[in-house]
Amino acid sequence: MPVPSKDRASAVVAGVRRIAVLRANALGDFLQALPGIEAIRDAYPGATLTLLARRWHADFLAGRPGPVDEVIALPPITGVSTSEDGWHAPDALLARLRDPRFDLAVQMHGGGRYSNPFVLALGAGVTAGLRASDAPPLDRWVHYGFHQHETIRYLEVAALVGGHTGRIEPAVTVTVRDRAELGELPQGLVAIHPGANDPRRQWPPESFAAVADRLGRPVVITGGEAERDLVARVAGAMRRPAITAAGRLSVGGLAALYERCDLVVANDTGPRHLAAAVGTATVGVYWCGNLINAGPLTRHRHRPLVSWTPACPVCGESGLGPHPGRCPHEVSWVADVPVDAVLEEAEDLLR
Repeated sequence: MPVPSKDRASAVVAGVRRIAVLRANALGDFLQALPGIEAIRDAYPGATLTLLARRWHADFLAGRPGPVDEVIALPPITGVSTSEDGWHAPDALLARLRDPRFDLAVQMHGGGRYSNPFVLALGAGVTAGLRASDAPPLDRWVHYGFHQHETIRYLEVAALVGGHTGRIEPAVTVTVRDRAELGELPQGLVAIHPGANDPRRQWPPESFAAVADRLGRPVVITGGEAERDLVARVAGAMRRPAITAAGRLSVGGLAALYERCDLVVANDTGPRHLAAAVGTATVGVYWCGNLINAGPLTRHRHRPLVSWTPACPVCGESGLGPHPGRCPHEVSWVADVPVDAVLEEAEDLLR
């Protein structure tokens, strides 16, 4: 039976053997897109799904069960795999990606100003994804508006090509290789993750320390290599000893660590998404605007605490509106979230 014209853009594409999905950014970004990627995999069970991403994706996904069959790690490309200006997609890379041709290329990488031209350059049989007003159209596209939850956004993209799923929270399988990175750990462990890529999203280290002390549990403080000083600052503000694990684990090892924890308390950051994806309860500190795009979608195991700060605490520049500016002040916009409120949610989840 022919597909009605109004539904053609959401029909499964016939004859698809090779699929490319572009999602070449950070940990939280990938995890929020994972349900959408799984929906595409379910719609094309016999196809090979290639993730066009970054080197860390290749390392993390190697040998890990999931919807991705292979990862091609992209070099720096402006607006695609890096935010830095001046990087263009190498001709040799595009030639490699075009031969043999992808039957379907899906853009799960933002509004499309840079990513849509890259996806179109792959020469795929059908292209699909997001489109903001400054981006060229793909064969099938859905409007990109900034204020939308990322997981729902990419489920809409998957639906463009017939992908549907009942899963809205991402799930990651922890492997034997991941667990091999860990040593002996105490029972009843709580993890504290005080870092975030954007300093405006960082709750004060002293607030994290106060929560960790008052929970009365064994505590591990996690962070990346660049967050060693921040982790040390939290540990130094605590009255009780804590395990510090800054820069010591791969992403897979961090997943295994969080799997062993009863709770993770964190800022709005990729590790909070990772903890949730391995089944661990989380308490997250969020700025109100970020909650729209990246907050947990369920509340049984995940509790966000929200700062309603509307503007920079230093200069007053607004962070609200459809196209907020960015002032130069690298200060916390979430410092006003009360310690008692975070502690209340943490204790409720631990019960």
